[in-house]
Amino acid sequence: MAEKQKIRIGHLSTAYHTNFILMNDKEFHEEFGKMVKWTLYGTGPSMVKAFEKGELDIGYMGLPPAIIGIDNGIPIKCIAGGHVEGTLMIADDRNKSLGKNSKIKEILNQFKGKKIGVPSKGSIHDVILRYYLQKFGFQDEIDIKNYQQAEFIALDMKKGLLEAGVGTPSLAVFSSTILNTHIIIPPDKLWPYNPSYGIFFHEKFIEHVPEMLLRFLEYHKRASSLLRENPIEAIKVISESLKVLTPNYIKSIIEISPKYCVALPDSMVNSTMKFVKSLHHLNYIKRELEIEEIFNFDFIRIIHPEKEHY
Repeated sequence: MAEKQKIRIGHLSTAYHTNFILMNDKEFHEEFGKMVKWTLYGTGPSMVKAFEKGELDIGYMGLPPAIIGIDNGIPIKCIAGGHVEGTLMIADDRNKSLGKNSKIKEILNQFKGKKIGVPSKGSIHDVILRYYLQKFGFQDEIDIKNYQQAEFIALDMKKGLLEAGVGTPSLAVFSSTILNTHIIIPPDKLWPYNPSYGIFFHEKFIEHVPEMLLRFLEYHKRASSLLRENPIEAIKVISESLKVLTPNYIKSIIEISPKYCVALPDSMVNSTMKFVKSLHHLNYIKRELEIEEIFNFDFIRIIHPEKEHY
């Protein structure tokens, strides 16, 4: 566990996570200075491993990999939300998209005998895809290939090694720049209110620095509000952190699923508990965890007492 003066925060490359705003927030830096060490991880499961090794205090990640970690005894809790509905499915122009009169089963049916790429096993995207394949009895008819870096899904689609991909809005935008792909199942239809990401704290960190935790959440809330209320300014700040991405590219990503908030409402919690059942059914966890084993609502109720904004 880090000493009080050193805060180790893990994050992903997802453009709409608030860490990219905090990295360029002058007030945040004035208050925390050199206390914060940011570390980029390729996937949520890799971040869970870092928590297990005692290398992280705070983590930005999807709920399913964290739930798997908690089931394995890693002492972390979700203390805030961040975004919902961050998983979608892409394919090229030859494939049918979900419409008003079609269903997810029909969309997946066109990939029988083919291969779909998805981020690492245990990621929120992997769990969603496997849930539907089992639900519709396609688990033996559609192959899944897991990737440590989502960008390689698009690259393999371009090579003809994959017929489709499941992942974040970032994957959708990147793939559309290198080949003719489109979103065939949008995030709000694939799994409503799925917990795209939340903020996780090591339990010892929660116990030792509750005041700092509240201050961090205040900055997280302000950054989330900026994404929601002033996306143009948010994009400008994010582009300062992600210099390899243009503002228009970032804009395309954050507009695909603009449901940003820090609250932990019943809709998000209930969706998470649906994941718990799926994770248990898929044998990713040994038992169905209870809500209080995953969440700590004490701090977000102070920081965000108003109605959620998802």
